[in-house]
Amino acid sequence: MILHELISYDVLRVIWWLLLGILLVGFAVTDGFDLGAMALLRATARTDVERRVVINTVGPVWEGNQVWLILGGGAIFAAWPQLYAVSFSGFYLAMFAILVALILRPVAFKFRSKREEASWRNKWDWVLCISGIVPALIFGVAVGNVLLGVPFRFADDLRIYYDGTFFGLLTPFALLCGLVSLTMLVMHGAAWLVFKAEGDVAARAARFGSIAALLASVLFALAGVWIAMGISGYQITSPVNPVGPSNPLAKTAAVVQGAWMANFKAAPALWLLPVLGAVLPWIAAMGMRARREWLTLLASGLAIACIILTVGAAMFPMILPSSVDPRFSLTVWDSSSSHVTLFIMLVCTIIFLPIILAYTTWVYRVLRGKVDPVAIIKGETHSY
Repeated sequence: MILHELISYDVLRVIWWLLLGILLVGFAVTDGFDLGAMALLRATARTDVERRVVINTVGPVWEGNQVWLILGGGAIFAAWPQLYAVSFSGFYLAMFAILVALILRPVAFKFRSKREEASWRNKWDWVLCISGIVPALIFGVAVGNVLLGVPFRFADDLRIYYDGTFFGLLTPFALLCGLVSLTMLVMHGAAWLVFKAEGDVAARAARFGSIAALLASVLFALAGVWIAMGISGYQITSPVNPVGPSNPLAKTAAVVQGAWMANFKAAPALWLLPVLGAVLPWIAAMGMRARREWLTLLASGLAIACIILTVGAAMFPMILPSSVDPRFSLTVWDSSSSHVTLFIMLVCTIIFLPIILAYTTWVYRVLRGKVDPVAIIKGETHSY
């Protein structure tokens, strides 16, 4: 027996769909507090020392956190090539805006402390703040557009055409999803600052973070009601061949009212995800007020995971619906790489993912503890 046949093609497709979700959650939970903390920089820190404290809570770990973004992009490229082609070309300007923000962030980290003038540092503080807000907002807008359907189509030779525009992405529902993303990451950034900072910075973070947490819960619930009441989902209408070739044109699909709720009706246990996604931010808010640092950070991270997984559970087996023609939509069963490719990638993941988790855990353990403003003032640490 050939080795890759130990795991059937359909099982590998589902495994890689799950792994894609795990990588997205990993990025949102780890790099999410970086973005949220920077979005709160000017609100939680009033003096130069306080801002240096905020920056130094994420300074030693933000680069490692972005490993999850690279892993997610690599997984999409290798496991779901058609998804990669459509999303990275169709959302090109949105992706470009995110990349500009992510590129400016390390530049601001490095250049901010090169001069001591207040005006110089103030400008870079604004760059850091914007570099936290923009990606958080656009990621949510992208998810909103995925739920609505993306205007792409295939030619008979599977050549991809994208018929949308950047400003066409900014629909009311997509902007609502963007606000859900922004508020939940601001909540997570505040939870991180409560965990790593002290004094006035932590107090302000708790105040703003609790407001963001409550907004995230309410906006997430509002988005769910909007989907249930007014947004049609996508559904495969032809027989499904889970081990068939990756050809989106081999199926038929339709836009069906309530399709995004079908999986929850078929498996009621899935309702636990949106319920926790709405409840956990309240727990995080209460944890911030009570200064229960571990509880706050855990509740915040789990809330993000549940919100993201709710979207995945609602859409399965759809990955990227097409608003031009539902039959062009990409699904788990018709847009993956080959059986051999998925198996080889799975073996590599089994080997290297534990290594990544191990060194990440080691880094956070070494860098545990509060950021000390006195040590920063005295120059006793290699700080920003």
